[in-house]
Amino acid sequence: MTSVLDVATIGKPGRPRHVRTLTLYIPEKDEDGKDKWPRGEEKIWRNNLRSPDTDVPSIARSFVNHVQTSLARQPHNLNDLGAYLATGLSVRDNLLLNWNETQIHMNRNGGKRAYYLSLEFLMGRTLDNALLNLGLKDQYRETIDRLGFNLEDLIDQERDAGLGNGGLGRLAACYLDSSSTQELPVWGYGLRYKYGIFQQLISPEGQQLEAPDPWLEHLNPWEVSRADVQYEIRFYGEAQKYVNGTSRGVWYGGQEVLAVGYDVTIPGYDTRNTNNLRLWASKPKRGFDLQSFNAGNYEHAIESSNGAAAITSVLYPNDQTTFGKELRLKQQYFWTAASLADIMRRFRNLGKPLIELPDYIAIQLNDTHPTLAIPELMRILIDEEDLPWDVAWYIVTNTFFFTNHTVLPEALEKWPVPLIEHLLPRHMQIIYDISTLTLRTAVEHMFPGDTDRLARMSLIEENHPKYVRMAHLACIGDRKINGLHSELVRTTIFKDFVEFFGVSKFGNVTNGITPRRWLAQCNPNLTDLITKTINIPKNVWLKDLSLLEELLKYVEDEGVCEEWAAVKQANKERLAHYMRVTFGLKVNSKAMFDVQIKRLHEYKRQTLNILGVVHRYLTLKAMSPSERKKVTPRNVIFAGKAAPGYEIAKLTIRLIVNVARVVNADPDTMNYLNVFFLPDYSVTMAEILIPASDISQHISTAGTEASGTSNMKFCLNGGLLLGTVDGANIEIAEEVGSENVFFFGHLTPAVEELRYQHKHHPVPVEEKSQDLAKVLDQISSGLFGDGSVYEPLLNTIRHEDYYLITDDFDSYIEALQMVDDAYNDRAEWIKKSIRTTAKMGKFSSDRAIQDYAQEYWNIESTKVE
Repeated sequence: MTSVLDVATIGKPGRPRHVRTLTLYIPEKDEDGKDKWPRGEEKIWRNNLRSPDTDVPSIARSFVNHVQTSLARQPHNLNDLGAYLATGLSVRDNLLLNWNETQIHMNRNGGKRAYYLSLEFLMGRTLDNALLNLGLKDQYRETIDRLGFNLEDLIDQERDAGLGNGGLGRLAACYLDSSSTQELPVWGYGLRYKYGIFQQLISPEGQQLEAPDPWLEHLNPWEVSRADVQYEIRFYGEAQKYVNGTSRGVWYGGQEVLAVGYDVTIPGYDTRNTNNLRLWASKPKRGFDLQSFNAGNYEHAIESSNGAAAITSVLYPNDQTTFGKELRLKQQYFWTAASLADIMRRFRNLGKPLIELPDYIAIQLNDTHPTLAIPELMRILIDEEDLPWDVAWYIVTNTFFFTNHTVLPEALEKWPVPLIEHLLPRHMQIIYDISTLTLRTAVEHMFPGDTDRLARMSLIEENHPKYVRMAHLACIGDRKINGLHSELVRTTIFKDFVEFFGVSKFGNVTNGITPRRWLAQCNPNLTDLITKTINIPKNVWLKDLSLLEELLKYVEDEGVCEEWAAVKQANKERLAHYMRVTFGLKVNSKAMFDVQIKRLHEYKRQTLNILGVVHRYLTLKAMSPSERKKVTPRNVIFAGKAAPGYEIAKLTIRLIVNVARVVNADPDTMNYLNVFFLPDYSVTMAEILIPASDISQHISTAGTEASGTSNMKFCLNGGLLLGTVDGANIEIAEEVGSENVFFFGHLTPAVEELRYQHKHHPVPVEEKSQDLAKVLDQISSGLFGDGSVYEPLLNTIRHEDYYLITDDFDSYIEALQMVDDAYNDRAEWIKKSIRTTAKMGKFSSDRAIQDYAQEYWNIESTKVE
């Protein structure tokens, strides 16, 4: 007799299986209410349970142990990379000890938890940040030094984690740091991208090239592989509705892929609380087709394996192709389905009825990428738990929360209905039911006969093909929405939903940044100066950033101002050294450092910046040598990546690179103006750029930036801000004072009328700005290489000019002159810098995460002793 496979069960659905039970382990109690020891001799266990390594001898012992046993090396064959890995593993040991204590504490506490779903987590390097938060940097530095290595050299061995690209992912990383620091029970869920977004290279012609980012090519000491945490995720197949006369459905067949968990510990600062980021990697359910291989069909033998692995290969695959679109949608469902399966498994272990799910779980959707979690939870509750539709919808709409990250209608995510029907047939059925049974009925009841409103609010955009509007699904499926730029959101893209739900559903949590990474870690000299000046311990004010206001007492103190200026100059010299060593660039560290570092997009207007640089260059060329000597020398620094399929953004990079080649080599101007584009922008690069900035540019078209956080980082480090009245620039100016900010450009209320005039009553560029017209003509004429290459970019300005380059150019040039004039008064500039840093307390992510905890998630801090 033997066991046989029932072929009828192949492809049939079942509850996601999870064999791991110990992640929610709580000791059983004896008759006296004390913890029962689970197995073996308690004394032996307790005698050998270790505590964190916090002194030089124990750290050295841990380091050497990992060299010998984890890396299988000896002192004579250990290089910097091996020493970094041993250090990382040693630090991770400490993190895991705190992580274990945190999980036991949270499980015993049994309170409500929040889960942060983000497609990006732009973490940066971990070693330096972990040592800072653990308070062990000095101890590790001494240990590493005595073992013959240099800690800073080892830190430089670490690659940035390839888990994000822009502000969305960096915000998520800051919120995880602050959740642990504020001792809040929050986990993050994301994807473990094997090759990140891409490694940015620049061709000889100045074109952006994309190469895989092999950030995982070496051992990653910061992750814990959870081979026993895995869920089966289905794609394609068939779906049937209304099983046995209920709203229940069945989804079967198709392709099944395994989601396997990898955990990354997130330590809090000056606390033992250590939260978790769980990342999902995709793997085939059956990795190798032995029958095909034995039949000689070798490609088919690994086809399913390659197809499954592709899901988590790259962040944001190019969606200009049908395959790319499908892969992006696959990523989003794979991630949300695995995360919900894990969350629901954890909830079921509590033994609570499903109706109480919102009392124990809050799920934050970071942008529309995880919106498929809404129909997925409906599917779980209806199809697997057999709940009635109304009960399931009540649970869903009280569990999810949504952060909207755009105010651009064209940027709101939508997916073709045929693609969803093909890839996720059961979810398309549920989305249709939400649209008809829930939304349509309610809207018709509140606004009878208003068919236009119904069409505007519908989850389905009637087109060829039809599209699912993901932001609309997020609006109706969530309990509360953070609109960021709330007034714009309420009056534009979500106006109908505000009128339907009421204004109370739409809040505004101002974004924030973690001062640990974005001040203490990246700018230690300024951190020490602040600590000395305000005479408050660093571990106190770094957790209460409002205490920076104490700096205002010292704005007129000449000694403080001199030290402040010296710190800034040292940071500029550090950046100049980095650019020379890394890119072979010669940089004048005495010049003004003017920085714009963002992902490349037309609305962020790197184009306006480089056109301003060309104008400055032409102006300098027209001056006499004696006139040039009166000009403020300026280094204009760009960094950022363009999406692989975004040709206009890639043309902007090409223009920047070729302008730099001409300007930097011109003997007439090279002492007064230099331009740099630093390839492969990363968090680590930002940590060097930001402290060195004198002025940073945040110049998006008014009404297009939902918030932004890079401006906060620059200002926290004493850099002044040049920008439009848009996004977080507005709130920063309210805090630091408009006299310390350089504003220009049209305001939001004027934007739509200007766009209308551009489209229906166009005016030649020459009539709006002669200076801009001259700049465009010089580019077209070939001053910076083949001018025809740039015509698609220049024509976006000459025709329609959707982002108002022509309208704002002259105002922008005037603002740049204001910056020059202010910078020349060095004493007053330093005072502005100090005032700016002093008033940045509001923009701590600690404050932001507490706003979420109290106003959205209803969770409480709980300290691990």
